[in-house]
Amino acid sequence: MTYTTSRRIAQRGVTLIELLVGITIGLLTIAVAMGALMVSRGVSGTVSDSTEIQQQASYAFRVIGQQLRQAGSVKLKLSAAKIIEDDIPSLPGEAVAFETDYTDGTNTFIVATDTLSGLDSPGASQYKLTTGYRNYSEPVYTSATAQSVQRNCLGGQGNPALIQSRFVLNTATNELRCDGNGQVQPIVRNVANFQVRYLMQSAAGTGNPNLRYVDAATVGAPGTPGWAQVFAVEVCLVLYGNEAIDLPAGSTYTDCDGATAVNYTTLAQPRNRRMHMVFRNIYQLRSQGLAG
Repeated sequence: MTYTTSRRIAQRGVTLIELLVGITIGLLTIAVAMGALMVSRGVSGTVSDSTEIQQQASYAFRVIGQQLRQAGSVKLKLSAAKIIEDDIPSLPGEAVAFETDYTDGTNTFIVATDTLSGLDSPGASQYKLTTGYRNYSEPVYTSATAQSVQRNCLGGQGNPALIQSRFVLNTATNELRCDGNGQVQPIVRNVANFQVRYLMQSAAGTGNPNLRYVDAATVGAPGTPGWAQVFAVEVCLVLYGNEAIDLPAGSTYTDCDGATAVNYTTLAQPRNRRMHMVFRNIYQLRSQGLAG
């Protein structure tokens, strides 16, 4: 005997409403993930901006500081014996910061006016800060012949008598530029401000010296006696980033003068809504107490 069983297999799909609910949940999940990704991207960009700004500021201060620490330096003599080619009296330490003109036998160099000077508002072909120091030759371990180991802001040696570096902010390109003995190159980009002040000593002969911060105009024109009274130089830089950040209206930072509030949201491009950081450093001249 044969039995035949007929079974109807029930098949059931999703309704239109269920499909729409599933799609909606999927889209919400994607939206949340994209939001988290954008927030992470923004935080990562801000952190990267901050790191790059600090690295650039560190490099700028290292270059400027190296030149300022040499300006107004003293030539150390480890022996009282007089060197044949040296026409300067033998001393344990000889101040060379604001000395008179130097002659190498062929050319005369106006060293006194190039050691340290500045302009508050430099014009075309002028510089905010100028530093210079004597290009002395010394015996080095690689050679018995005296060689110069000094370098300007671009790594060059300059002329045989004077190492010189001059700094200025190019406001058209927002670049801090350095002129190293006639060769000009940008050394830092995204610079919003570059300001210099000088720590000047007056009334030293009275036994009650006075130290005060002054601008270049107060010190005097390049080569005047006022520059021999400068003991230290303060440099302020404002650098900005590349990433646009979400800032509430009215957000500000304080500029180099310590008083001016600059509105992030009203700045022109490319600085608008960009991170700005203010850096300040003070460099003491090595000839403090000797020059002037």
